[in-house]
Amino acid sequence: MTQTFPDFAVPPPPETTAPAADRLLSGNPEQRIANHFGDDSNQFFSGVWSSTPGKWRIRYTESEFCCLTRGRVALENLAGQRWEFGPGAGFVVPAGFEGSWEVLEECTKFYAVFEART
Repeated sequence: MTQTFPDFAVPPPPETTAPAADRLLSGNPEQRIANHFGDDSNQFFSGVWSSTPGKWRIRYTESEFCCLTRGRVALENLAGQRWEFGPGAGFVVPAGFEGSWEVLEECTKFYAVFEART
């Protein structure tokens, strides 16, 4: 087996997406995802994600580590508890988290996602 190490300085072509209309709460965010690595089990992924401002509902089935490199975001759970993050912040969104994700200022993050097979 040949070992390779994804170079995050050389991104793959990004995919442009947006939150589903039924999850959108405000704004018209455009998101770009460049997945740099996915393991053979399809349970672990990592890459770079960016978004323009907006707010949408989230329900995580996966656990995700995020490291924000630019901009500001806010996460709010269903009980109304709110967390804001800016450049340099590292945080984990655990599987089972429900609430909203809001991009306050155009942002970019590195992500690492693990979603266990059921």
